[in-house]
Amino acid sequence: MTRCPLELDTMYLNRQVRATYERVARAPASGFHFHTGADYAVRQLRYDAAELAALPAACTERFSGVGNPLRIGTIPAGAVVLDHACGAGMDLLLAAKAAGPDGRAIGVDLTPGMRASALRAAAQSGLLDRIRVFEGTFEDLPMDDASVDVAISNGVLNLAPDKPRVLCEIARVLKPGGRLFLADVVLDRELADGVRSNADLWASCIGGAVTESLLMELLRDCGLSDAQVTERFECFAGTDIDRKFHTHLHAYGVNVLAHKR
Repeated sequence: MTRCPLELDTMYLNRQVRATYERVARAPASGFHFHTGADYAVRQLRYDAAELAALPAACTERFSGVGNPLRIGTIPAGAVVLDHACGAGMDLLLAAKAAGPDGRAIGVDLTPGMRASALRAAAQSGLLDRIRVFEGTFEDLPMDDASVDVAISNGVLNLAPDKPRVLCEIARVLKPGGRLFLADVVLDRELADGVRSNADLWASCIGGAVTESLLMELLRDCGLSDAQVTERFECFAGTDIDRKFHTHLHAYGVNVLAHKR
């Protein structure tokens, strides 16, 4: 399933996604169907505790990724990095630090509360001079062609109704030879059509997720080569998703490396 079923109410899905992540921005400890926060990132996604402790709580408290894209490869000094749907900016700030004073880290997100949190965290960390945050969607990035050295994405593709469009848009903005550090939700088997048509399950990170093999195929079809899974994470362990689906469906996080041809 690379595009949503015709009967899926994509407008409702987009409203649900926006509302969910606005609530994460506003009240990150209020409880969700997924984990949030720095402790989760360290415990289940193998982030470095000391690196996160050095970041403002404005971003770490609101983190809700499903993998750790910055473990996939090295961001070179001076690189232009795109954080695709940057959320509150935890990965964005880590990328800005890695790129150094001659680099740039550009965040794009559709949620006003998350963009505000990312900018506040950038200012508090003294990184505002090398970070930019823009309003935008994953289907239509406000970026020039071939302008990005490294694109990072954490937990976004599974929410996209049109996955080829999203991945081709990432490929468009990457320079030739540029790299994608992708972390996302995958499933151990394909879902039934009835599940695919449920917007609430899409908004819960399950209905729109694909299998590892289909994800590799999607990346290749969009001009992203040498795709490989580099790491897997039990990102839903202990969540409502795990309790509801674990007996018949395994949803988990993967880190994936791919290159622009």
